[in-house]
Amino acid sequence: MDSIPPVQRIIAIVWPSFITAGVATVLFTVAFDPADLFIDYDIGSLSLYTICFFLFWSLGAISSAATSYFLKPNKTINR
Repeated sequence: MDSIPPVQRIIAIVWPSFITAGVATVLFTVAFDPADLFIDYDIGSLSLYTICFFLFWSLGAISSAATSYFLKPNKTINR
C-alpha cells in the first residue's frame, strides 16, 4: 500500500464517491422534491439539487476513505 502514489489514493476515494453521488442524487430527487422538504428556506431548486449532490458526495467519500483505511495491513496501522 505504501507504493501507491498519494494522487492515485485520492482519486480512488473521490471518483467512486462522485459516481455514487450522481446516482444517489438522481434517485433522491426522483423520489422527493427538495423544494418540498426545505419549504421554509428561500432556495432555488438547482441550489437544492447541488446541496444534495455535495452531501451525497461527502458521504460517499467518507465511506470510500474508511474502506481505503481498513484495507491497510495491520502492521502499518499498529505502528
